Amino acid sequence: QVQLVESGGTLVQPGGSLRLSCAASGFTFSSYALSWHRQAPGKERELVARISNTAGTTTYVGSVKGRFTISRDNAKNTVYLQMNSLKPEDTAVYYCAAVWGIVTYWGQGTQVTVSS
Repeated sequence: QVQLVESGGTLVQPGGSLRLSCAASGFTFSSYALSWHRQAPGKERELVARISNTAGTTTYVGSVKGRFTISRDNAKNTVYLQMNSLKPEDTAVYYCAAVWGIVTYWGQGTQVTVSS
């Protein structure tokens, strides 16, 4: 059974930091590219960051470049999103996804709220 379970979302003040984790099981984790997406209320889901299966390539949406870092630990079947200098506009439900060819698995999401 394929599972992606996000954790680490919470309420944080502007300027603060959070690390999201996504633990995977049920598939060959090291073969999949991994990504983090987010969806704010009333908005479409957007890609935030992506990391290749070998961790050799990372990409970020412009609004998070220099503030967020995606990483993966294939030994632990886990992908992370380190988020620094958080802004209120980063408030959203954050989802992780695993992609291999036309196959995509999604997690259930974790809420991140940036507010004073």
